[in-house]
Amino acid sequence: MIFRLALAATLALTATSPAFAHLDPAEHGSFAAGFSHPLFGTDHVLAMIAVGLWAALLGGRAVLALPTAFVSAMIAGFGLALAGFPLPYVEPLILTSVIVLGLVVALALRLPLPASAAFVALFGICHGYAHGGEMGAATEFGYAAGFVLATALLHATGLLIGYSASISARNDPARATRIIRGLGALMALGGIYLAAA
Repeated sequence: MIFRLALAATLALTATSPAFAHLDPAEHGSFAAGFSHPLFGTDHVLAMIAVGLWAALLGGRAVLALPTAFVSAMIAGFGLALAGFPLPYVEPLILTSVIVLGLVVALALRLPLPASAAFVALFGICHGYAHGGEMGAATEFGYAAGFVLATALLHATGLLIGYSASISARNDPARATRIIRGLGALMALGGIYLAAA
């Protein structure tokens, strides 16, 4: 039941129209503008949930290490954008992150923890840079606080889906892994669709 609710919430988030990707900071406030930015971007949603799913698959210290690495790198990428540092191919790399992170989950890839954290951090920089590049008239701190919280919630959603799959198939761990891997494959296909659209 929990797994179905988490999956339904994920599908609802990914069905959100890109037309609503940016709230006006003057009308809604900087925090709301930052919070909505990742939530209303399908590419951001899929990549960030995939990080949570991968962390759930790896278990142990990865549960905190992967989301922390992504968020920390995202803040660094945001800072690079604010400083005017040129970072080429940000949007293609964000789309690539959806496909690659989906594939990592689909393959249940197991890397040493530092390598896994560095891997997600690489993509986190690109996502943060995109947030910074589209900040508009928002204030830095409020906007950053919003997108950091939204990102953490998306990572937690991925973890929740992973744990829900494990709970629903507690007598069959292999089935739980298959469910999570299947979701990763769907995310990779979603990324391919977004890249082709």
